[in-house]
Amino acid sequence: MSTTYESATRDLIAVIETVVEPWLVRLAEGVFVSRTGSTNEDFRRAAEAAAREGAAWTLAKLHEALEVDVDEQRLNPLQVLREAVRFPTRVLLSARIPTPQRDEYDEKINPDDVYGIGPAHWNDIDESLTEPGIIWGAAKASTVLQRRRAEGKLDPR
Repeated sequence: MSTTYESATRDLIAVIETVVEPWLVRLAEGVFVSRTGSTNEDFRRAAEAAAREGAAWTLAKLHEALEVDVDEQRLNPLQVLREAVRFPTRVLLSARIPTPQRDEYDEKINPDDVYGIGPAHWNDIDESLTEPGIIWGAAKASTVLQRRRAEGKLDPR
């Protein structure tokens, strides 16, 4: 890995670490309140416990996915965060919150996101992720392009 890429990865994971748990709680509570009109202490405790578990899972998965060579990576950080919605989803299903009707395409590409709460962009999680997310993506792309040029697979312009 290049130094720039390693730095961008560390920076991105550090910001995710600060925002992932509150984000997972917000997801669960947002759906719960939108369906029931208010929240309660039991649901909040369950959402917080699931968010703690989800944050630990997310960080472990990010380290596993991103601390390998860029050519070996099979997941990107936003995919990991999309998968993390399983934690608030579990709490919502346990609370018997009805799932919304989803279109066929959404069901196909996001089969486990039954509430449609997965992020499409960094700022869907937290605005503070936008810049480090873009920097991470650019650093990864730069690393890959430099390698392909060095391998003679791209025009060296």
